[in-house]
Amino acid sequence: MPLHRRLPKRGFNNKFRVEYTEVNLDRLDKLPAAEIGLKEMVDYRLIHSESELVKVLGRGKLSSPKTIQAHAFSQSAVKKIEESGGKAITIGKE
Repeated sequence: MPLHRRLPKRGFNNKFRVEYTEVNLDRLDKLPAAEIGLKEMVDYRLIHSESELVKVLGRGKLSSPKTIQAHAFSQSAVKKIEESGGKAITIGKE
């Protein structure tokens, strides 16, 4: 059997990949606060710590206007947040 078939296959691991913790709008809608930042997400156990990078995804709807601060937003999440009268604020970018 040829050598290339006997050796184990190895994949490519990108060491520059950015890992985000995802939070959906339906979970943010259940929070009573009008302004939601990383501290509130930790308090309500949506994320583990404030040092995590958070991305808000667009599953669900917002029933009230909320100001949400996160590191990244999906396009559908920004659209739904602005339709409800809230604001999507991106943090961590200069």
